[in-house]
Amino acid sequence: MLLIAEMRLSKSPPSISYISFLALYIFSYTITPVSSNYLQEDFIKCLHRNTHVNFPLEKTFFTPEKNASTFINVLEATAQNYRFLTKATPKPTFIFKPVHESHVQASVICSKKLGIHLRVRSGGHDFEAVSYVSQIETPFVLLDLSKLRQINVDIEENSAWVQAGATLGEVYYRIAEKSKIHGFPAGLCSTVGVGGYITGGGYGALMRKYGLAADNVLDAKIVDANGKLLDRSSMGEDMFWAIRGGGGGSFGIILAWKLKLVPVPETLTIFSVTKTLEQDPDLKTLSKWQHIADKLVEELFIRVVIRASGNNTAAASYRGQFLGDQGTLIGIMKKAFPELGLTEKDCTEMRWIETVIFNGEFPSGTPIDALIQVKSPLVNPSFKSKGDIVKKPIPALALKGIFKRMVQQEPGTFVAFTPYGGMMAKISESEIPFPHRSGTLFKILYNSNTGTRPSRQLNWIRELYSFMTPYVSSNPRQSYVNYRDLDLGQNTKNTTSNFKNAQIWGATYFKGNFERLVRIKSKVDPGNIFRHEQSIPTLPVHS
Repeated sequence: MLLIAEMRLSKSPPSISYISFLALYIFSYTITPVSSNYLQEDFIKCLHRNTHVNFPLEKTFFTPEKNASTFINVLEATAQNYRFLTKATPKPTFIFKPVHESHVQASVICSKKLGIHLRVRSGGHDFEAVSYVSQIETPFVLLDLSKLRQINVDIEENSAWVQAGATLGEVYYRIAEKSKIHGFPAGLCSTVGVGGYITGGGYGALMRKYGLAADNVLDAKIVDANGKLLDRSSMGEDMFWAIRGGGGGSFGIILAWKLKLVPVPETLTIFSVTKTLEQDPDLKTLSKWQHIADKLVEELFIRVVIRASGNNTAAASYRGQFLGDQGTLIGIMKKAFPELGLTEKDCTEMRWIETVIFNGEFPSGTPIDALIQVKSPLVNPSFKSKGDIVKKPIPALALKGIFKRMVQQEPGTFVAFTPYGGMMAKISESEIPFPHRSGTLFKILYNSNTGTRPSRQLNWIRELYSFMTPYVSSNPRQSYVNYRDLDLGQNTKNTTSNFKNAQIWGATYFKGNFERLVRIKSKVDPGNIFRHEQSIPTLPVHS
């Protein structure tokens, strides 16, 4: 599969050997033993009985039996982690792309009636691919929401209705079409699907000023376990609370979010300063960053990304965004963070929409149209990630331990530090399920490129995670649910053991909010229709 992915990136015509390889792959392609034809026929008949909106089969249904190559293309189109596209990875029996909200409602009704397990994908960025892969039960069907991507921006109301299949890049682009002084506080990666992303919280370069994406949701449309279409009023405040940070795939299928737009100045300033180990041998700059990054003015966001830079060395890039002009930024940095040595040459003033290009790590000069046309540079083809929450500065010796491990790595592997403070510290940890608020200095994302040597790279990231144990949050050791990590534990088909096991990873992601999430799940989806390897479990039923 990696070969197929690499060949796609080539501009030259595919070779005969590639075509032969693809043909062999399709010929040997294996799916669940249950014939997709019977399941699909019954599913289609059921859909027709439960919706009056037509769906052209050739554009909405895809099976390996009908056309294996097309099926593979659709499956991989928004599968963002090639680690889960191997031949051995379980595949859906068929894929359905609804083109109307009622199709999603009907899909829930029909999946219950026919006993078919659903997985739901909006952008395909789940770190462990639970939106399009089921490791715990077959057969399963993939409901792909990529055709539901309408965006309606209302500048007068400072809001936007966004369907689940739209990407963050599309949201940013459509907002900027209407206004130069409005934005939305969400992620750096432009191809992330809005539907699942906000269910985990959603952070980005505006988080210190405005909080998470989920902190800025006004309303939502969701299909519940009975196939009913609900909004905030009809779902109730408990469910509305749960879907804004409680993780995707547990409470229903998000169809759309109503987002609160936030004000941004006409001029923002960005910068990127890189310090190699030779330039900062004692890591004094990084040590200082730890002490001040969460205490800076909330208009200033400085993220640190540590990468291997070849020749047995590594470097830390300090990537900043300031809601204001260059002169004001320089004054703040000279006073608060002179160790970085920021100069006017390092800074560029630009519009908010242009900072999205910068934060997404597109090449300099990339037009903003890339946000709706081009795959994000931030996505590794094949990766494993883990996360941590940091409550106190990491000692210099431990920082050197990170660098020592990074110099062994290949391109694509990185460790990122994202600062908190500002608005993030002002919001209660129980306001929404996302609990990592006051007292958090920064969070860590460990990301290992597993493409060429997966076993080695998996061992590497797990060893690094183990090494970091004494220096991060504890009791429980915390992480961000959108940094999904099945190493923390996963569900099985046994509901009783699910609840017991989930208490461990549930505390990691949600702290004390996990118990409330379980109570809400048990109320709105007692049959556990919406489930995956780390979905919120229902309360065990005692005889």
